[in-house]
Amino acid sequence: MNILIIINDAPYGTEKAYNALRLALTLKKQDPAMKLGIFLLADAVGCGLPKQNTPSGYYNVETMLKSIISKGVPVKACGMCMEARGMKNLELIKGVEHSNMIEFAEWVKKSEKIITF
Repeated sequence: MNILIIINDAPYGTEKAYNALRLALTLKKQDPAMKLGIFLLADAVGCGLPKQNTPSGYYNVETMLKSIISKGVPVKACGMCMEARGMKNLELIKGVEHSNMIEFAEWVKKSEKIITF
């Protein structure tokens, strides 16, 4: 199975990014061999920023992304979305790659299931 998870929402404010990452972690736990990819679009590119500081006991998207990446899941962030938000030259979490619509389209074509948040 090849699944693509697309996150469109900011890392905090709603729980869409949180729920997308919880799902990704659960899928990999249930089936470590599953092919899974995460693409960050629109305000979700903020999920890829390092040094996130959340209150104690509150979920941390950076920690969740690092866990996903450590399990071999590729994570890409839309370069145009980053540029539009003044993030073009900002450092991303190690393992989050700058990407583009061409790579995104390729991932979509190769995916058997696409889940959006």
